Formats: sequence, structure tokens, C-alpha cells
Amino acid sequence: MAVFGTPYRSWQPERDFDAIVIGSGIGGLGVAALLAKHGNKRVLVLERYAKAGGFTHIFKRKSWDWDVGLHYIGEVHRPDSTLRTLFDEITGGRLEWQPMGEVYDTVIVGGQRFEYVAGRENWRQRMHEYFPEESGAIDRYLELVTEAVRGARSYFGAKALPGPIAAVAGPFMRRKFLRHASRTVAEVLDGITDNELLKTVLTTQYGDYGLTPKRASFGIHAMVANHYLRGAGYPVGGSSRIAAEIIPEIEAAGGAVVVGAEVAEILMERGRAVGVRMVDGKEFRAPFVVSDAGIPNTVHKLLPTDAPGRLALASVLKRVTPSTSHICLYVGLDASDSELGLGTSNLWVFPGPDHDVNVDRYLADPTAPIPLTYISFPSAKDPDFSSRHPGKATVEVVSMAPYEWFAAWEDTAWQKRGADYEAFKQRLTDRLLEILVREVPQLAGHIDYHELSTPLSTRHFGDYDSGEIYGLEHTPERFKTAGFRPKTPVPGLWLTGQDVCTAGIAGALYGAVLCASAILGKNLLK
Repeated sequence: MAVFGTPYRSWQPERDFDAIVIGSGIGGLGVAALLAKHGNKRVLVLERYAKAGGFTHIFKRKSWDWDVGLHYIGEVHRPDSTLRTLFDEITGGRLEWQPMGEVYDTVIVGGQRFEYVAGRENWRQRMHEYFPEESGAIDRYLELVTEAVRGARSYFGAKALPGPIAAVAGPFMRRKFLRHASRTVAEVLDGITDNELLKTVLTTQYGDYGLTPKRASFGIHAMVANHYLRGAGYPVGGSSRIAAEIIPEIEAAGGAVVVGAEVAEILMERGRAVGVRMVDGKEFRAPFVVSDAGIPNTVHKLLPTDAPGRLALASVLKRVTPSTSHICLYVGLDASDSELGLGTSNLWVFPGPDHDVNVDRYLADPTAPIPLTYISFPSAKDPDFSSRHPGKATVEVVSMAPYEWFAAWEDTAWQKRGADYEAFKQRLTDRLLEILVREVPQLAGHIDYHELSTPLSTRHFGDYDSGEIYGLEHTPERFKTAGFRPKTPVPGLWLTGQDVCTAGIAGALYGAVLCASAILGKNLLK
């Protein structure tokens, strides 16, 4: 068993495969495991990077390690939840989860603090305490969140139906969800309250899907908010344990996860996808080809320009654009979480109310106040961290930054981008450190290491052209567009991951469920 995948340079295939998956993010690994367990399929997963796992992998520096994309996941700490059951299914039940406790998010708006507490009723009561004059608006907000989430199941279920059935039943199955998803978050909240601070607090998690209230669909907001209402958890041993526990399930059915294996092109024969050609010229074939590379990469990089159905698949991109890009400051501390009194709650720091105003001002003037700063304490969330790195702790400080700020260096090599680039990174680093120490003052004097990633890091490691982290933007137009389905117009080619469903680890995994369900003709959510 290869914990993080078998290196391509030393791999020798011993058998044919029933399916090929391009990319080993949670969407790719998830669909491979589900095809293996529920279809007895031998699945080959090909990953261009040196490790499997996509945004679930970790990296190490000196005496620390950090996750690169997973900061918390809702529902997994509850053994009876659908998402926990799904993770147990694809990891053989070996993956452990640590609950984050009562307060999973702390919102800081211009110095005022508001806590997101676990449990729908607990959350509702806490918000009533903060905004007693807005209790009716808070209750109505929760009602709308529930209505949207209830409609989402049939909306996404329609994506897995065969084409003729989807054409007839799809509009009816999507209708309830689209009542909410066709409106922006701002439109919905403007209809229930005039309190700008309350709107800011209710939409604090917009960073989890990367779009401000005036542009984001209320559908994605409702799903994210509901996802965390009962609290959240974190994988024991760090986020890399996810891939490490999924891979054995794929291998047990005769499949393989191969890393350092870059696909150059999807092979087409007689108008059908039949396999892949690697950058070294080798070819692998299978009856099913599944892309976890995202729709833009699949259309523009992997499919031959004359592939039948390519233009139809490309047409779904006309009404959507790539999501936001980000910067992340990885901080290593010279003392433990207990010594420093660090908790598990994430901090969401905003300079003032009105997320849209804050972001617009920042994009127009990079020296303006940073509109969103997300502070996470991964070492405090993982009870195994202290055994790996005794006497140490880690912090991650995340914010947004448009790709255009970094585009001048896009043709330079990783870690060799020049003095101007490093100076720009240092200015951003200093600003994030200032916010970090202001909000967590006990860290002063204990910061022993820090390193900033930029959208170019995401482009380099994740192969996203604009450094986007959430695939395609979650606007109302995205949800009104019916083409984001696992089965593509290209015969033999299927899609998995967040572009099929929604952003984030959970969204990408549900995308895998939809893809596997469509391929196997089974409702795997049952």
C-alpha cells in the first residue's frame, strides 16, 4: 500500500482498468473509492502532483506541518450524519474526527465579537441575545436556510439522472431550490432586515465559498451555513489522513493511485473518450474516463479541440467565471497550544459592516483595510499534533487577493520569482501578522516561522489558471445553468468534484457521489 500514492516513474501496471480518474482531489479519490466499493471497479487515479489528496494534503517545514485547504468540516463529528457516513464508507471507517467544541467560528467586526455556537437552537438563541430587536429576522433567516437546503437534495439528485429522464423530471426537481438559488444573498437578507451589522454577522462565512453577498447565490450560502449549524470537526492526524485512508479502499479492488503522473490529453476514438495519453507519451485505456480537473481544464487543456461534444461542454462556461483566489500565511509557533491558550474556534475578522463595500474598496486600493482575515489554529484542532511536534503550534491566516496582482510573475518558477515578488509578499505578510497579533496578542514573541502562499502557489500546485480555490463562482447564474452534470456531452467522459456540486471538501465529495451514482445507475446516497 502506498500511503500517498505510487510514484509514476517506478509504477508498472499489472492489469487493465475499468475506469480512469484524472486528478486525486477529494472528488477524484471519492469517486474512485465509490466505484470500487459499489461497482467492483478497478480504478486508476492519475495525479500530476507528487502527493495524492488535492487540497486535503499537508506540507511540512522544519518543526511544523500545515493543512493547505481543509480547515474544518461540518457534521463529521456526528456519527449518524450523512457526511460522516459517507466518509466512513470511503475510508473503511478508519478516519477519526475531533469535534471542535461549542464555538466553531468567532466573528470580529470592527472590534465587536460574535460567536457561532454548535446546535441550531443554540445558534438561534445566541443571535437573539446579540440582536434582541431582530429576533423575527433571525428566525426568518433560519427558515429560508432550511427551505433552500430541503430543495437542494432533489436539485442535485437531478444531475445524476440519465439524460432523457433528466430532461423531463429535471425542471421539476430543480424548482424548489432555484426559488432561493436564483436570488443573491443580499436580495434575500434585504427582504428580512435593514440591520447592516446583522447582515454582516449572518454572512460572515462568505469566505467559505468566496463570493460577497451582492454576487453570491443564496443557495450556496444556505448550504454552507446549514452545514456548520450543528458544529464541526477536524481529522485526527491532520487532513492528509483522508487520502491515506481512502487509497487502500481503491487498491483493495485492484485499483491504483499514481502520483507524479501528468495527463496530456484525453484519448478519443470513434467519437468516444477511451483513455488518456500522458506527457511522456504512454497511453492508458478504460471504458470510463472521469475528470476531477475542473470543467475549464477539462475543456481547454485535456480534450482535443475536435472532440465531439467539447463545444457543448464548453458552453456551460459562458455564464460563469472562476472563483476568487487567496493568500495564506502559514505560521509556526515556538510554544504549544496549551501554553499559549489557543482555542479551536476560527476567527473571522472584518474591518467593518458591509462585506461588498469592504471588498470593492480593497480591490480598488490594495492599501485599504483587508476586507476579510480568516485565522485558523490547525494544531489546536488536531489532538495528534502535539505527538508529532511537541512544544510547537501552528496558525494559518487567510485572506483574498486577486490574481491580477500576481500575474506579472506567472511565467516565473516556483521559489524563483525574484526580489520584487518577494518584497510584495513581505508587505502582505506584515499586514497579516499585524492583524494576527492584534487579535491573538499572546502570540507576540512566539512566531518562529512564517511563509506566505499566493495565487501563483495555487496555480503551480493545483493547476488552476487564475489561482482560484473554489472552482467556478457560485452565482445565481451557475445554479440556473443545467450543464454542470457528471455525464458530459462527450461520450465516455464524466465529471466529478466541486464543479459538479459545490465548493469545499464536502461539496467536492458530494460531486463524487453524484458521479459514481450516474455511472453505476444507483442512488449511492441511500
